[in-house]
Amino acid sequence: MAIYYSEDHEWILVEGDTATIGITAHAAEQLGDVVFVELKEADDEYEKGDEIGVIESVKAASEIYAPVDCEIIEANDSLEGAPGNLNESPEGDAWIYKVKINDAKQLEDLMDEDAYKAFIG
Repeated sequence: MAIYYSEDHEWILVEGDTATIGITAHAAEQLGDVVFVELKEADDEYEKGDEIGVIESVKAASEIYAPVDCEIIEANDSLEGAPGNLNESPEGDAWIYKVKINDAKQLEDLMDEDAYKAFIG
């Protein structure tokens, strides 16, 4: 298992050719109280950088972007009924998608935890 971070404040926990995607605690803090989450359907494929969802908070709306080329295996549908979970556990139970990675080489373009901490520092 390895975890990577994007400049768009998504994290991706890689396990073989599948991964879990969510937003970072920093992103959740910057958004404020999350009031709505719009998720894409399972079995849809996206290229790196594509919009794969929307998070709305009392402060702003923010897009979720695919950190790598991927196919959505599962969306965390519980977020639609309880969007505030993103504030409580953004890097835990409030994951957003389970995906199949289509191009693992793209992980090289992402940051490790130390680089991400320096990025938001």
